[in-house]
Amino acid sequence: MFVHMSIHYPKPHTRDLVLDSMRRYGAAMKGKPGFRTASALRDERTGKLIGMAFWDSKEHWIAAKPAMDEAVKDDPFHEWEDVPPKVYHLHEVQL
Repeated sequence: MFVHMSIHYPKPHTRDLVLDSMRRYGAAMKGKPGFRTASALRDERTGKLIGMAFWDSKEHWIAAKPAMDEAVKDDPFHEWEDVPPKVYHLHEVQL
């Protein structure tokens, strides 16, 4: 399993704009081969937004990435967020 996780730092007055962008990015994933599920989460203390998308493999995510990027290509994240999002690419490990 592969997880694409992003942590967004929206300015308080742009939180809904960032969340809408995350929804459009997530909608572009649906129906793509290897896609499992995605969630957007908000930290109640800091207001940070966390996006998590679960895929069968990194290769599936890479193949779907152009459609996801297209869905948010005009979004001015540099205006909406205090700092650029942190992005993590996580691979499942056996416990």
